[in-house]
Amino acid sequence: MTEVTTKEAAAPSARDLLKQLQQEFEVIGEHRPLAIGIDKQLLAHQPEINRKLLRSALGMHTRSVRYLKALQSSSQRFNLDGSVSGETSEEQRALASKELHERFKKRAEEHKAAQAAKEKAEKEAKAGQERLEKLNQLANKFSRK
Repeated sequence: MTEVTTKEAAAPSARDLLKQLQQEFEVIGEHRPLAIGIDKQLLAHQPEINRKLLRSALGMHTRSVRYLKALQSSSQRFNLDGSVSGETSEEQRALASKELHERFKKRAEEHKAAQAAKEKAEKEAKAGQERLEKLNQLANKFSRK
């Protein structure tokens, strides 16, 4: 067995930090487009945050489907306090839209491939069952009684 040290057990993950930030800041919790350089605002507000952990948490947040959907349809970016910090460019909205389109296309292709594999397995199972039934019929026909 391996023991987990208290330091490892207490070390927060990027996901934990993101959940904390979503609860603490409405703009993050609502997945509104964030101001460019929001990490600096967060570090000024909470200087004890690990920078690498913050970068990972913000990366997870800004790559989420909910955030990308909000970004593609919003014309403004927001500071931590909810005030408008600037506009989203047409290029930024287009990139968000493209990313969503590619993700949904990939997900649809994966679903289609999984469905095809499932149908193939069912067809093979049915063919195996039919073979077994025919072998049983032949065995019954030619067995000595």
